[in-house]
Amino acid sequence: MSQPSRLDDPLYASIAWSRYWRLMRAMGLFTLFCVVVSLSILYYLHGWVSIHLYIATAGGIAFALMLMAALMGLVFLSSGTGHDESIDDKAFKDIYPDGQ
Repeated sequence: MSQPSRLDDPLYASIAWSRYWRLMRAMGLFTLFCVVVSLSILYYLHGWVSIHLYIATAGGIAFALMLMAALMGLVFLSSGTGHDESIDDKAFKDIYPDGQ
């Protein structure tokens, strides 16, 4: 029998989600800093090339960093709240009957 997830409790869920969004805001600021630094280096090394190059570079860096932050934040949220342990996986029990 699986144990209930702590995310089922509304108070604990609101605390966990606020922690997740605080992490996302911090990563948003870090991403903005990384975009500004990378565009500055690009301008310093190559000068004004094309507006499309700078837009694509900024978008690519921002997308990659924010996607990484969102996915890792969800992993931390799931693991930290015990949501991972609340899953009853019958296929896992068939392969590992002793629960390794």
